[in-house]
Amino acid sequence: MNIDSIAPAPGTRRRLGLYGGSFDPVHIGHLLVAQAALEELGLDRIVFIPAAQSPFKPDSAPAPASQRLRWLRMALAGWTNADVDDLETRRAGTSYSIDTVRKFAARHPGTELFWLIGTDHVPTLPQWRDANELARLVTFVVIPRPGCTRAELPAPYRLRTLRGWPLAVSSSELRGRIAAGQTIAHLVPPGIAEAIAGDRAYPRPD
Repeated sequence: MNIDSIAPAPGTRRRLGLYGGSFDPVHIGHLLVAQAALEELGLDRIVFIPAAQSPFKPDSAPAPASQRLRWLRMALAGWTNADVDDLETRRAGTSYSIDTVRKFAARHPGTELFWLIGTDHVPTLPQWRDANELARLVTFVVIPRPGCTRAELPAPYRLRTLRGWPLAVSSSELRGRIAAGQTIAHLVPPGIAEAIAGDRAYPRPD
């Protein structure tokens, strides 16, 4: 669904959340964050945007984009206010937030854009590519994480912090459990554990 087809409340702008990341693999924490953002920010929609290659993990090799995209679409089946966009995986190479935000700003003029970001990445924002332009185009939505202190940055950065559900689960922990032959059931949406096993996406013990 195109966000421009959604009529906002009278006197308000459309509000679109952009949720980038590797999603390697998607897990229940990602969905809880998305739900919190939709509710707390009054978003019209939220878009999951899997990275081709994260600039924060230059030496990592994520699962193939086709698999990560399929898992995300499975996880979001039935959601009426969430989408998956493959523009970064189609672009390939290192995925920079500013390139993606420019695309969405051009696609949806007049829409208020929100970019979801983990607390641990906030201190690095001034070093991001074209950081000042990025700060002008989006409001950053900080995802709270257990053990991380409250994030603060001066203007021009606009920060909102989710209350949400700070669930202590990460994709790297899930990959570790898979490698150790441990279950990831209940940590991923229904059907995703079976899909990951069928795709043989991650190394498993002999």
